[in-house]
Amino acid sequence: MSTEKTKLIVPLDFSDLSAVETVINALSPEVNFWKIGLELFIHAGPTGVTQVKKKGGQVFLDLKLHDIPNTVAKACIEVCNLGVDLLTIHSSGGQAMMQAATAAVQNFAEKTGKPGPKLLAVSLLTSIDQSALSGELNVELKVSDYVQRMAELAQRSGVAGIVCSAQEIELVRHTCGPDFLIVTPGIRPTGSNADDQRRTLTPREASERGADYLVIGRPITQHPQPREMALQILAEIAGKTHARS
Repeated sequence: MSTEKTKLIVPLDFSDLSAVETVINALSPEVNFWKIGLELFIHAGPTGVTQVKKKGGQVFLDLKLHDIPNTVAKACIEVCNLGVDLLTIHSSGGQAMMQAATAAVQNFAEKTGKPGPKLLAVSLLTSIDQSALSGELNVELKVSDYVQRMAELAQRSGVAGIVCSAQEIELVRHTCGPDFLIVTPGIRPTGSNADDQRRTLTPREASERGADYLVIGRPITQHPQPREMALQILAEIAGKTHARS
């Protein structure tokens, strides 16, 4: 995959819609894909999604749905009505849950003629490393093996792609092929703080390994010059040197 095709998604991790608007205005039009997670969605609900969409660009709704199949399917239908582009569910919910979610989105598209969101299965939170996986969750598999199994399960369930750390990109790409979407959070530009992310790489490294989308938040939104940082990251993804102003 050409690294120039790798897209940047910036999270709007705020509980203040005015802060959301400030970030979007600062980074548009170079950035046109926005992630809405639990913090903003719980604060503003569907209204927050609507306001972000009015500003233009695409929306990645990162709710990590995880419940019984029927409940998740019904939630997916409600999300379809919001017109978002990507939606996360948890792979650990199992095949029946993921299949129910996929069927719900497909049924929505068939009935309305409108596209539903592409579903992404969360493989393993990037804050969980090997010690947490085995010591706290009692999973005996290595992180890489666990992610690979979750990716295979998601693909068999009809899910469009997976969310995984940069360190598992090549493994997932080899296992699931070129058309399986890979979204990678926890990316940290060279020299930035890793914060609570434990399995991370730089934007360029993740892009070269085959990620379709990179989710990069705090290094941009908390930077004194967020636009400058975003341009630097976009240049790095494309393998170019960004001239600082």
